[in-house]
Amino acid sequence: MAQSNQPAVGIGGTAAYASGETANLADILERVLDKGLVIAGDVRVNLLDIELLTVKLRLVIASLETAREVGMDWWERDPWFTGSDRDGGDGSGRELERENRELRRRVAELESDAGKARKSVKSRGRQRELESDESESAER
Repeated sequence: MAQSNQPAVGIGGTAAYASGETANLADILERVLDKGLVIAGDVRVNLLDIELLTVKLRLVIASLETAREVGMDWWERDPWFTGSDRDGGDGSGRELERENRELRRRVAELESDAGKARKSVKSRGRQRELESDESESAER
């Protein structure tokens, strides 16, 4: 029977290997970071077969090198982690700000036009009321 060199975690954060060596917490942590550890789970809360809440948990514990090896490198492109400008360095943030200003200007313009149109409709309605009042007075 082949002996495994996998640790069995014991009391006090030490691990005993099948070969008889012991490892402390630092050794275990080094091994986990080198190989990586994935914890995945789903929590669902149902009431009378109606799903009220679903929590999906995906936890990956690994060194940066191990994460890169498996294709996880989102922190290299995320502007919050890279320290680059909030636009990600490609100018898209400034473009979004310019587009936002333009849209706000257009909304203000449309609201202004809508306000003028309402006033115009109200004044035409008021004018019609006055004309109908005059015509009723003339008929009497």
